[in-house]
Amino acid sequence: MKRCIAIAEKDLTAEFRTKQMLNSMLMFAFLILLIFSFSFEDLRGSHDRITELAPGMLWITFMFAGMLGLSRSFALEQEENCIEGLKLCPVDRSAIYVGKMLSSLVLMLIIEAITIPIFMVLFDYTIPNMFWLALVILLGTIGFLAVGTLISALTLNAQTREILLPVLLFSVLFPLIMVLVPATANVLTQTSAIPEIRLLCVYDIVFFLISLIAFEYAIE
Repeated sequence: MKRCIAIAEKDLTAEFRTKQMLNSMLMFAFLILLIFSFSFEDLRGSHDRITELAPGMLWITFMFAGMLGLSRSFALEQEENCIEGLKLCPVDRSAIYVGKMLSSLVLMLIIEAITIPIFMVLFDYTIPNMFWLALVILLGTIGFLAVGTLISALTLNAQTREILLPVLLFSVLFPLIMVLVPATANVLTQTSAIPEIRLLCVYDIVFFLISLIAFEYAIE
């Protein structure tokens, strides 16, 4: 676990030094929310209507911003020729996967923590059950990154990487999205989201283990 944290710390230290990716993800998320705000301007302050649309708007924002980060996660290592150095490190390949996932998780959680208040201000909306929403967002983000980190490594050397990454990613994420949207909707309508949360836990565990095993072959 120490090696995983060391890899994550390396990535985060490099990122917080320049904040290039963090600022890009945040600006992208803000622009998406701004477009939604202009599109649904007539609904501003209408709690019931915004509640119907909020799950889709939030997860579109989170996932598109997250995909921007994933597209650069391994690409930066390749540009600096650091990927070979990581491969030569006396650590298990799974440690690289977990480290990369942890660093991406920290960045995405920061973006999500900033995005939620912006969403509330733009739509004049109050979110109930913030704890349960935070739990659903955390589980959804873990599932997104469990798959996304693997696919980012798989498409690293592909010539059409920018096209392959979103196509493959959202194909595999479809079951997760099918659970995330109703789970978020249930939280916002103050309905029990326990069944969906259980499914999210199962998805996260299954795809994390599959990705952990497959990563060793993906990075070759």
